[in-house]
Amino acid sequence: MKASSVLLRVPALLALVLLAACATTPPPASRSQTDLLRERIAARLPDKLDERAGWAADIQTAFHAQGIAGNDENICATLAVIEQESGFNVDPPVADLGRVARGELERRARAKRIPKLALSAALNVASLDGRTYGQRLDAVRSEGLLSELYQEIIGRVPLGARLLGDHNPVQTGGSMQVSIAFAQARMDGYPYPGRDARQEVFTRRGGVYFGIAHLLGYATPYTRKIHRFADYNAGWYASRNAAFQHAVAVASGRTLALDGDLLVPGAPLDKPGQTEVAVRSLAAQLGMDAAQIRRELERGNSLHFNDSPLFTAVFNLAERRQGSALPRESLPGITLESPKITRQLTTAWFATRVYERYQRCMALATPAG
Repeated sequence: MKASSVLLRVPALLALVLLAACATTPPPASRSQTDLLRERIAARLPDKLDERAGWAADIQTAFHAQGIAGNDENICATLAVIEQESGFNVDPPVADLGRVARGELERRARAKRIPKLALSAALNVASLDGRTYGQRLDAVRSEGLLSELYQEIIGRVPLGARLLGDHNPVQTGGSMQVSIAFAQARMDGYPYPGRDARQEVFTRRGGVYFGIAHLLGYATPYTRKIHRFADYNAGWYASRNAAFQHAVAVASGRTLALDGDLLVPGAPLDKPGQTEVAVRSLAAQLGMDAAQIRRELERGNSLHFNDSPLFTAVFNLAERRQGSALPRESLPGITLESPKITRQLTTAWFATRVYERYQRCMALATPAG
């Protein structure tokens, strides 16, 4: 073969080699929607936060497991509540918690006529870590640790079950300070292997999952997020119900507490609460009797109450009397009460603070990548 012909073939051979290489080399892997959402969440987390990737993953997993859209509004709402409730602390410390916890045990002992000496003897029992229960109680700094301690007292300390029974006094906890009772009712569909809601609330993944369920896991009629934040503090539909109470007050001429509670839990029909009494005073104008009014008010824990005949009729009466339109949502007038709170705070204060954080987060939000 002539050298010239060999030289002519070299470029062709090189081209074939390059084509083969291109055919067998996979294209760069595209990032999944999961990865993109986690990156968007992480980008909005505080700069100095430890385990940013872990927080982002837990929030994304909670959204996915509950079918909640991972949009900017939901991301920022979640982060605003976490920041307000705990500053991104999985089990936030509580000032003077040991004294508060000891006071709770003493209160329960008095209510059950248990002598102080008997309570003192019970707390002097050695716990599983070698310290007495009294020593651990005085040293406790977070609700998660206090909850574990109460559970141990119930199971191991003489008088523990009598003092506490099955009712652990710690009823909220975690990074979003969610209700443990709410978490227990929401275990179906929980995407992690842990099956004890009380324990899971005090983990990062559980606190986020159940907190997001409470914050975003229901439909509302609201046009502003501040009312959803108020509901997070006061209970689902508290803002809508507070607006309804205001309409009842206007229509009836009665003064009502605008707390979002339309019924007294468990009250018999012949012992109605103030809001129900005020609605009944309008019975003739509403064309409803006491039993019908009670049935309508029982819908106050659902979105459907907005479309109920009672809701519509009360607002029609109130707006005719007022001479102008009335809001369908209002911040509840509730003063927050808890041993953890050392100053006078309200639901409106809470909702406003969270809303401010939410707005700052939304100002930094960028379009999905």
